[in-house]
Amino acid sequence: EIDKLGSDFRGDPSSALLEVLDPEQNHRFSAHYVETPFDLSKVLFIATANTLSTIPPALLDRMEVIELSGYTEQEKLVIAQQYLVPRQLEAHGLTAEHVNVPTESLEKVVSEYTREAGVRNLERYVATLMRKCARRIAENPDTPLVEVDSDFVSTALGAPPHLPESAERTSIPGVAVGLAVTAHGGDILFIEATSLRGGKGIRLRLTGQLGDVMRESAEAALSWVRAHAEELGLGQEEMAPGEIHLHVPAGAVPKDGPSAGVALVTAIVSALSNRRANAMVAMTGEISLRGLVLPVGGIKGKLFAASRAGIETVVIPRRNQKDLVEVPDDVKAGLDIRLVDTIEEALALTLSTETPVAS
Repeated sequence: EIDKLGSDFRGDPSSALLEVLDPEQNHRFSAHYVETPFDLSKVLFIATANTLSTIPPALLDRMEVIELSGYTEQEKLVIAQQYLVPRQLEAHGLTAEHVNVPTESLEKVVSEYTREAGVRNLERYVATLMRKCARRIAENPDTPLVEVDSDFVSTALGAPPHLPESAERTSIPGVAVGLAVTAHGGDILFIEATSLRGGKGIRLRLTGQLGDVMRESAEAALSWVRAHAEELGLGQEEMAPGEIHLHVPAGAVPKDGPSAGVALVTAIVSALSNRRANAMVAMTGEISLRGLVLPVGGIKGKLFAASRAGIETVVIPRRNQKDLVEVPDDVKAGLDIRLVDTIEEALALTLSTETPVAS
């Protein structure tokens, strides 16, 4: 966990690691505790981290970074069947003769109770199920077999913390579906926009705990829309002085990064033109004032999130096409992935062609 390094009055571990990890000087690393030089040039050091942002830049420069995006739901299901369930059965003194966990129940746990890149929480939930089974068997020794069905899962684990997001929230103009990456993997992000008339000029209000980079993306999105209002079919009435309010739920979760640019433009144009965004289309991509859609990171995790949410079409920058190699074939097969170079190309896919909704 090298991203947890800290420096204070007790010392700075990163300074020692600079010498340990640098192949140019670690052939005679001297430990001050024993005052004996060690040859570390042939040693392979493996460090882990949840984020690269907190690793000192000089230390990160001496490392080869290998990113692991996480598992698909199908991979988690197989891991649970082959490893987690047998291990937890043994840990709780049970066997397959005592407990039966069907595939449908594990699918419910994976899809509704876990939203992480790994399987740590999944194993915790499986362990909880095994404890409930062990208690039931202890209370009724004559029980031939405990069936862990869907009702058993709901009773044992309680209300699911992660219900699948629905794209139905785009049924009104001004709502677009973006894609984001968090420490727990990919997620879909709803971006809401509304237009308020009155005042002088067009002002922008941003809520939802947005970071500086995302705020700048919103300002760039509004500037591009104002510069291309005529091409977008926005007249004087739509571009009249007023306020455009952009909100990104959930409000208690901080959000930052440039990859929501396309979704921000879509939400603004949708709100101003009163046209709905396409419900089953999710999007990601940084934008420029020249109208270009620039590449972003985390494509694999974002496509996983779109697949989980039931999204049909995903709009990504064309320069991210190289990242599709990392995405499993079963995920790509379930999505219509569209590559775009410009904001105009993106809007042609993200905005509905239906007649504007009456105000």
